[in-house]
Parts: sequence; C-alpha cells; structure tokens
Amino acid sequence: MKLSTLRLKKGEDRRIRNGHPWIFSNEIDTKATPLKSFSPGQQVHVQAADSAILGVAYINPHSLICARIFSTNANARLDAEFFEQAIRRALTTRVKLFNKPFYRLIFSEADQLPGVVADQYDDIIVLQINTAGMEHHKEELVAALCAVLPQTKAIIYRNDSAIRTQEGLDTYITTAYGEAPDDILLEENSVRFHAPLLKGQKTAWFYDHRFNRLRLKDYVKDAKVLDVFSYLGAFGIQAAVFGAKHVDCIEASAFACDYIKRNAQENNVQNKISIINDDAFDAMKALIAVKKHYDVIILDPPAFIKRSKDKKEGLTAYLRLNELALKLLTPNGILVSCSCSMHLAMEELINTIQRAALRTQNTVQILERGHQGSDHPLHPCIPESDYLKAVIVKTIA
Repeated sequence: MKLSTLRLKKGEDRRIRNGHPWIFSNEIDTKATPLKSFSPGQQVHVQAADSAILGVAYINPHSLICARIFSTNANARLDAEFFEQAIRRALTTRVKLFNKPFYRLIFSEADQLPGVVADQYDDIIVLQINTAGMEHHKEELVAALCAVLPQTKAIIYRNDSAIRTQEGLDTYITTAYGEAPDDILLEENSVRFHAPLLKGQKTAWFYDHRFNRLRLKDYVKDAKVLDVFSYLGAFGIQAAVFGAKHVDCIEASAFACDYIKRNAQENNVQNKISIINDDAFDAMKALIAVKKHYDVIILDPPAFIKRSKDKKEGLTAYLRLNELALKLLTPNGILVSCSCSMHLAMEELINTIQRAALRTQNTVQILERGHQGSDHPLHPCIPESDYLKAVIVKTIA
C-alpha cells in the first residue's frame, strides 16, 4: 500500500530523529502537505524538510497530537503481521517479569502500539483503543491478540476514555470476542481480588501500583491503617493480609464498596476491614472531628490534574488531602502519598507533602519513592509516560 507523505517544517525533525513518536499540528508544513488532505486514521510517511523519510505514522488532522509514529521502518504498515509481532514482544517481556498472567500486556507507545492499552486477566483481555488510527484497525488487533494468546476466552472493548472524545471518536463498552463475565478474579502479590469488567473504572483494575502495594509489607504489621480512595480495596485489603491490625477503607462509590466487602471475604480478612462510604475529604474531616488516628495512611486519589490548565486547582487539592492525612497520622506514622497526574512531577508531589507538613506542624522524612510497575514501561522520550508517583514518608515525633 502506497502512502501519502506528511512533511515537517524545517527544524521540526530534531525531536523526531531523537526518537519521539508524537508530531504536533504546528510542526507540519501545511503548505506542502495541507492537513485537510488527510483523513483521521490515515497512514502516512513522515518526511523531514530535507526529504528524508523519518518513519510511518497514522494521522488525525483534528487532534493536537496530529500524528503518531508507530515505526521508523518506511515499509511498516498497520496489518496483522505488525500487530502480532508487537504483541509477541510485549508478551515476552511480561512473561519474564511475572509468574502469572495478570498484568498490563500493552502500554501504548512504550510497546510500539500508540493509542492501545490492554490488560490481561488470565484468559480475559480488556482492550482500550484511544486514537482514530488504531480504531480503524481494532478488528485486526483483536485477531492478533487471539493469535498470540489462543487461550483467550473473551476480549472486551473499554473504549470510554476522554481521549477518544478529543480524537473525535464515539465512546462505548462492548464485548469484542467471546463471552465476557461481569467480573473476574485476579491475583496480585498473592492476594485475590474480584474486579468488575464492564462497570468498573477504566480497564477494571489498576495494575500500575502493584509494587507500591507490595511495599506495605514493611510498614503495616499490627498497624491501624486508613486507605483513602479505596476503590476495590487494593491497598487496604493487601495491608490487612500483610498483618495490619485493622483497616478503614474510604470509598465514595457504593458499587465499589460492595467489592471491598467481597474482596475482604475472599481473603478472610473481613473482620479487619471497615468501610466508610463517603466523599474522601468529608470522611477524613469527620474522622479528625472524633479524634481518630492511624499508624499508616494511604492516599491514592484520582488525577486531580487532568490537563495542564488544571494545575493550580489540582495542587490545592493534593495539599488539602495531605494536610488532612497528616492530622490523622500518629506520631512516627507512615504516609503513602500517591499521584497518577502526569502533569505533576515527583518533585512537586514531595514539595506538596512538605508544605502540608509545615502547615500541620509536622516534620517528615522520605523513606521511599515509587512509580508504576514494569508492566507499564516508560518511553524514554515521553515524560508523560512516567505518570505514577508514590512517596512513603514518616513523621518524626
């Protein structure tokens, strides 16, 4: 298949030659290659101003990230062979890193499949397609997944992300292959969890915090623990299994609270778990009012900074949250403070925790820093791929 050419302005090829896969609309020579001549999802050769071919991309002329390079091989095409090879590479890495098939199988650009996320739950795969370029090839993607993983019983499209709206795509959740159950049983750090496939958040489970949750083992023995923004109880129930005396889980969704209860029973720690079905900020203020205190507090909020323009407001939310936690923490207590906002750097999170400590008249020390697990590899040229931060701090009495 012969491809059209997308030409860059002079000097706009340096970042691309260094390995960055994104091309922004203001980097394109629109006189030589008018954007209106391309259709969303079309495959193109990317050409520098000196006529050198830099790679193959798919384009969406209506998106700020106008084109995404998926290969530097000019002969590459989005077809069955390309998808199977990329999936096999990703699978080989995961199989080496994990002894059971519960992980993020595909992590977008880092796995050379921009716009594609796939989580594997043994024989069930949850697939999220976020760009017009990959939406055009979703059936080939499903076929490739089935070819590489023939034991697959069901593949679910969780195509309901906000990114799709920016790409001009509809949002939907449906079964792409096989018959999908309502929920699945997964295992993380030898702890079992039920997770809702069709009605849960994002791709049902958040594998990215796997190793941050495992670090709880060193901190929670015989401790009173507060798990804020608990969702399905991932942090809280693992804390209970790892030896915590008692865990309070704060979760605003009644639907998710039912899963916390179910997951506590699955791991025989129901006698250690209490559920507070309320807004996190309101619940923490109420706990402060009755003078409750905890030895370990885990903060795993949603992204308070979804866009760069939300940064000021988001930083205020992170500051308030950490202040409330420090007011609830016992002397010499442990705070695990997390952020999944890609627009918030690790240094900014640490600075926010320090500001919260000063406001609450606490002195803190940083014991550990963590980020997403190895099934969420970083693309070396995309700082945004390093999105997850976790800081473990101790108050000094």
